[in-house]
Amino acid sequence: MKAYVFPGQGSQFPGMAKELYEQSDEAKALFEKANEILGFRITDIMFDGTQDDLKETSVTQPAIFLHSVVLAKMLGDKFEPDMVAGHSLGEFSALTAAGALSFEAGLKLVAQRANAMQKATEQTKGTMAAILSLDDEVVEKHCAEIDGIVVPANYNCPGQLVISGELEAVQKACDALSAAGARRAMILPVGGAFHSPLMEPARADLASAIESTEIKSPSCPVYQNVSAEPVTDPATIKANLVAQLTAPVRWTQTMQNMIANGATATIEVGPGKVLQGLFKKVDRGFETSSAEL
Repeated sequence: MKAYVFPGQGSQFPGMAKELYEQSDEAKALFEKANEILGFRITDIMFDGTQDDLKETSVTQPAIFLHSVVLAKMLGDKFEPDMVAGHSLGEFSALTAAGALSFEAGLKLVAQRANAMQKATEQTKGTMAAILSLDDEVVEKHCAEIDGIVVPANYNCPGQLVISGELEAVQKACDALSAAGARRAMILPVGGAFHSPLMEPARADLASAIESTEIKSPSCPVYQNVSAEPVTDPATIKANLVAQLTAPVRWTQTMQNMIANGATATIEVGPGKVLQGLFKKVDRGFETSSAEL
């Protein structure tokens, strides 16, 4: 069984998706439609912008979504998922590729999500930190003991958990986790406290947009970040998407569940190879590859 997975923020690079645009008229038409929907030429930034240009949340998220979704569409009959999942932002790409969201609706939601998150980061002083080589339970316990807001945010793979919250609380948690034996407890260069209660304003902003968007049953089960479980019911998909901004990304559990439910290979659709590396941390012998036309 094939699991198709879609990357999230951090996978962008200058020149991304340029080959796709040049290879096919259909791809070119989708990118031009995206420029129109977004109200600016995101393709100019993707193809010719610098790493810094691509770091803007309002650019990064739609750029990765477009790279992933257009690639999935160009695969045509070769796109045969038995199950799909996406890391954070990638969940919107996965839902669009699996037919639960239309291209237009998916892109509009991603743009609204990016703007809502950008706004929330400006309202609160938050950050994130990567904690390496500690059990999840140890990280959870120490976060719970810190005064202030700090929570597990991204369960990326066994031994790699990202925490998120208020600046001071995250720093205190890093000190405590270093003392508890973490190989690294490192503040990340991110704009805000994603997947934490500090994203509540963004969640509230996005909730009404998600509620008013048509979501259909996907062509295969979608393993959603919030539960790490396979979902096909549109109402459940909506509720999980709304919850996603303030809840942790349960990617470790998603990979484990996909494998337990019969996945024998994963194909990463979009920029980079981050998710393939994370699957290898769960099962070294697991077959991974990048989607290619």
